Amino acid sequence: MKQKKILVTGCCGFIGFNFIESLLKESKNFKVYGLDNLDSYYSIKFKKKRLLELKNYTNFLFYNLDVANEKKLNDFFYKKNFDYVYHFAAQAGVRFAMVNQKKYFDSNVHGFFNLLENLKKTKPRATFFASSSSVYGDSQKYPSNENELLTPKNMYSLSKKINEQMAEIYANQFNIKIIGLRFFTVFGEWGRPDMFLFKYFDAFFKKFSFQLNNSGNHERDFTYVKDVVTILMKLLKKEKKLKRFDLFNVCSNNPINLLKVITFFKKNRINPKIKNIKLNKADVLKTHGNNKKLIKTIGLLKFTNSNVALINTFNWYKKNINFF
Repeated sequence: MKQKKILVTGCCGFIGFNFIESLLKESKNFKVYGLDNLDSYYSIKFKKKRLLELKNYTNFLFYNLDVANEKKLNDFFYKKNFDYVYHFAAQAGVRFAMVNQKKYFDSNVHGFFNLLENLKKTKPRATFFASSSSVYGDSQKYPSNENELLTPKNMYSLSKKINEQMAEIYANQFNIKIIGLRFFTVFGEWGRPDMFLFKYFDAFFKKFSFQLNNSGNHERDFTYVKDVVTILMKLLKKEKKLKRFDLFNVCSNNPINLLKVITFFKKNRINPKIKNIKLNKADVLKTHGNNKKLIKTIGLLKFTNSNVALINTFNWYKKNINFF
């Protein structure tokens, strides 16, 4: 059987890494091309640890490349003829978007444009790209569904909204199948060190105060990375039935208050000293996604129990603390 050629940008990032590892474990019929520029937004050392894991597979090829570099991306695409493209490369972080707005335009908007230009020439069977729950902003209606008015409140969320609009135009104008995935607070093994859980674990093990925004009065639709990967695999198998352009909330539909998470860890004796600080302007108070459209498309999905997922994440961090 001929190998299916799959491109994954942002292959050394959290979701990209976990998805590629799942692809490579599932079948040798996938040949995966990974792109990443190993950006220094968070630990390059940690990203290289992910990359080393992927290089254990003979059907994985890595390219150090920035999607914002038009010429290099065009040269890379030349004669590759990918069957599927997964675009996860982006400048992440809603708070950093208050500091360096230009980087979000260069990577998330210009980089995405460069990708779309290559998609219209090569026309893979389907392209999936990472959007974000942050496009909903401070929604007044929960759970948020895919048809709601979007109110982004920072450059990161705005760049994701622009990506969705660009993708819809290219999909319809050039007859390309493009699917947007609005990820909701993905967490788990190999997660980003700049996010809530790993910062909390860091404070516990390294004996410093954990800065808790808004006294923890936030709700997040936490979505375990292993469930996310299952969703991505199921969408791949349903590719032929997907519309030319569509958007899906990728979420558990089960928001959890941050104080509840902290209480859970305290009961398990994971309790760093906490310092309450004011609400960050970039943060939203609540995320809660409606996943009915997703479930209707891929079928029923049994989500991992949140407490099990949280403990799995902690145990992985404890085992790999030297990565940080």
